[in-house]
Amino acid sequence: MDILTKFVLAFSLTLVALLGVLWTGWNWRKQRRRALHLGLVGVTVALLVLTIVLAVELGHSYDLEAAGRIYPIHMALARTATAALLLPVITGIAVLRTGRVHRSHRIAALIAFTLITLAATTGFWMVYLAPPI
Repeated sequence: MDILTKFVLAFSLTLVALLGVLWTGWNWRKQRRRALHLGLVGVTVALLVLTIVLAVELGHSYDLEAAGRIYPIHMALARTATAALLLPVITGIAVLRTGRVHRSHRIAALIAFTLITLAATTGFWMVYLAPPI
């Protein structure tokens, strides 16, 4: 299997897991959904790490700097999105301690999801514009 196929597969699985995290997070009051939510968080993080590793490997096949201004924009968004994942983790710990959904956790999750979406969009745009090596 070539690197592009591996990346697209890992990215797709990450997206499905991330959507599962969001869905179970909105419906957290049911005990089974809370356990599923926490499990999906772990699966999503593992898949995201795999997707990032494959993205870096895929990037070696393209002249990404030739993509223009989108390259530094994507890299800044990707780093920010990765760091932003700590926000819902930290606020999620507070939710587990109190048993109540804190507004801050929902906001943190939506910020992280938005940044991940922007990083993914600019990443695809960057690869589209970059010539293969």
